[in-house]
Amino acid sequence: MSGEISSAGQSPGRGSLPELRASHMDRDRVVDVLRVAAGDGRLTAAELDERLEAALSARTVSELTVLTADLLPVAAAEVKDVLRIDQKHSVVERVGRWVVPRRLELATEFCEVTLDFTQAVIAQDTLRIDMNMRGKNLTLITKPGIVVDTDALNLAFSKVTNRQAPGPDRPVTLRVELVGKKTYGRVVVRPPRRTVGQWLLRKPTPLTPDN
Repeated sequence: MSGEISSAGQSPGRGSLPELRASHMDRDRVVDVLRVAAGDGRLTAAELDERLEAALSARTVSELTVLTADLLPVAAAEVKDVLRIDQKHSVVERVGRWVVPRRLELATEFCEVTLDFTQAVIAQDTLRIDMNMRGKNLTLITKPGIVVDTDALNLAFSKVTNRQAPGPDRPVTLRVELVGKKTYGRVVVRPPRRTVGQWLLRKPTPLTPDN
C-alpha cells in the first residue's frame, strides 16, 4: 500500500494538517495569561472560571488560542518564576502595576523595602517570599483578599506588625508566605494610607449629649 487512507478518504499527508496537540506547558502559559487578565480587570470572576476550565481541558493549541484572542495586550506581561532582589543600603520599592512573580527572593542589608499589592498584577494565588533581610523594615501594603502568613519566618531582634484584618467572609485572592530570616527592623503589614479627601469625608464620631 502506498499509504493509509483516513475515514474521510484523504491521506494524512495531504489536505489540511492535523491540529497541533497542546502540551502541559501550553496550558500553563494560557492559565497565567488568564490570571493576569483577571487581576488587570479584563475578566470577571465568572469569565475567569469559565476560561480556566476550558484551558485545562483543551486538547489542541487552537482551542487555547481562542481563550486569549481578546487578551493579547496582557500577554506581554511576563510573570517570572523567580524574582531576586539583592541590594545593600538603598530603597527598594515595587509599586503601581508591577507583575507579582511566583516566588520572590529578598536578600537585602539595611534596605527599606516596600511591596505595594494594591494595584499589582496578580497572576497566581500564592506568593512565596524567601527572605534573608538584615536591618530596616519590610512593608507590605495589602488590600482585601490578600493574606500574609508569617508563621514560617525566623525573627531575630525583629517583630511583625499586622494592621490588616481580613473580612470574615472575603475570599482569599493571594496568600503571601514569608519564609527565611529577618534580623533587626520590622515587618509591617498594612492597608494603603488614606488620602486627604478620604480623611475629609470621614464620618464624625457622634457626641454623647450630657444629661
